[in-house]
Amino acid sequence: MATSTLLQGISELVTNDPALGPAPIGLIDDAALVIEDGWVVWVGPRSAAPAADRSVDLGGRAVLPGWVDSHTQVVHGLDPGRGPQPDAPSTVAATRAADDAALLAQARRQRARMLLGGTTCAATATGFGLTALDERRAALTAAAAGFEEIAFLGAHLVPQENHEDPDGYVDLVCGPMLDAVDGSVGWIDVCCGGTAFDEAQSRRVLAAGQRKGLGLRVRADPPDPGAGVRMAVDVGAAAVAHCTGLSAADVDQLAGSTTVATLLPVADLATGRPPAPGRALLDAGAVVALASDCNPVSCGSSSMNLVVALAVRSWGLTPAVAVLAATAGGAAALRRPDVGHLAPGARADLHVLDAPSHLALVHQIGMPLTDRVVRHGVAVTA
Repeated sequence: MATSTLLQGISELVTNDPALGPAPIGLIDDAALVIEDGWVVWVGPRSAAPAADRSVDLGGRAVLPGWVDSHTQVVHGLDPGRGPQPDAPSTVAATRAADDAALLAQARRQRARMLLGGTTCAATATGFGLTALDERRAALTAAAAGFEEIAFLGAHLVPQENHEDPDGYVDLVCGPMLDAVDGSVGWIDVCCGGTAFDEAQSRRVLAAGQRKGLGLRVRADPPDPGAGVRMAVDVGAAAVAHCTGLSAADVDQLAGSTTVATLLPVADLATGRPPAPGRALLDAGAVVALASDCNPVSCGSSSMNLVVALAVRSWGLTPAVAVLAATAGGAAALRRPDVGHLAPGARADLHVLDAPSHLALVHQIGMPLTDRVVRHGVAVTA
């Protein structure tokens, strides 16, 4: 029989359900929560909490939904932090050269760090193998490392051996490479613009993935990110990332669509890109997700605590709106109704802060604020 657990001593509970507390994050003060069989079955004020089989006192700490990081690329053959910052070709070479055990050890290390930082649901993409064999290896490695959502990103860049025939490489992506990852990924992603793939090539890639039943994702790269945004909205992609340099028309397109704008404030800081128009997107009514973009080339951090703090400082968001975008926004970008909130029926993914309020994420930037993490009702340990 299922065992129920009452969590009390919660100074504030972020539910992300406006029916349970003030918008936008459905905040309940002096709260309690009941978990049963890995799911949330009751939330409300502590004074009204039902009996449960066991009780845990959180000592006046704030409880948030676990972070949902919808945009990373962490399956690769490099040892982060060793040597100079790598570029994409050297990362591809290292990934192809790494054996399966080394790839898995690296991916598991990254996922463990994310989990200990409060990221209870994480997506990642392939894209550093760029052959049928290596892309399949990357997809299987990501699953074995505990990533719940995996995207095929064979259309990340044209590898050196295919530079003279980019259209021929797109044929490989849409044919043998896509066949190789069939059954091991749930999404197809494409880098549209810049030195990657033009709109026509990108549409070919997405159409091929759609025929396989994969969900669609887009990376809208400079110098014309608007092309990627327009394509993402047109094909009904779940999310579009790399949203810097958007025009007012691009913002309006996203606001009138179901495509989630995935913003990457730590990556923007690391690369020196101009900040994305986060405030303008939200004011226009677009759905926004915050993600880390953790990857070996341009952003080595998976800290969603830092992502939230920078979103507030860079774009003038309220802490509550930033928390919402890093939880419910990420869930929307992955089309996952079970995570990113803590209403009854949600998966019991909890991020307990060593602070009485979510405001500490902004007021104490860089401090180790994660007290404990619960994923699917089970406490996470180092």
